[in-house]
Formats: sequence, C-alpha cells, structure tokens
Amino acid sequence: MTTQRLPYFVGISGQTVDAKGLSMHLVVIPPGGRAEPHVHVGYETGIYVLEGTVRTRWGARLEHEVVSRPGEFLFVPPGVPHEAMNLSATEPARAVVARNDPAEQDKVQPYVPGPDGAQA
Repeated sequence: MTTQRLPYFVGISGQTVDAKGLSMHLVVIPPGGRAEPHVHVGYETGIYVLEGTVRTRWGARLEHEVVSRPGEFLFVPPGVPHEAMNLSATEPARAVVARNDPAEQDKVQPYVPGPDGAQA
C-alpha cells in the first residue's frame, strides 16, 4: 500500500535493483477506488494505462481533469497536486508507472486543497 492509498507492485527501484535514477511499477486502482490527493516532490511521473478508465484531477484545487483509457499516456510534472479515480464500480484499473527517482515513495506528500487553492 502506498502513501496514495493504492496497492502497487514494485518492479524497478533503488531498493529492488539498486537503480540510481528510475523507479517503475504496476499500480492497481480497485473498482470504485481512488488515490488520496498528493504531490510528488522533485520528480516526474509517466503513466501508461493498461486496463480500465481513470479520471485524474489536478491543480491547486484539483480543478482540472482528464480521463485516461487503455493505451493512453499521462504525464505528471513534479509538485503538481493530483488524484486518480477508477471510473468502474466493477473492474480494477491497472497502469504502468515510471518515475525519474529510484526512491519515489519517500517523496510523496499528502495534499489537502484549501479554499484559496493553497494546501490546507
């Protein structure tokens, strides 16, 4: 279980293979599940959706959104607050996630949007 409250399966990281600049894993969002709002401090994230339909909201108030489907890519810049939601109530969503940090979970911070867009 990650800081984002999602199960994931680490394939490549500093801990598993002594990677120096990369982590890569499979993330699963359970049916109807969602990640807690969070930010990645200091690293980029690339996502490739394998199965399911995922809505990702981002921004200071999580005011923007995009829906990603199998075969689509999504990029999350460093420091951008975001959350992901599985739009299916019956099927899990799965994606391959790559990050340019071998210890990325050490740099995930929960995010609580405030009314003015700043973290509460």
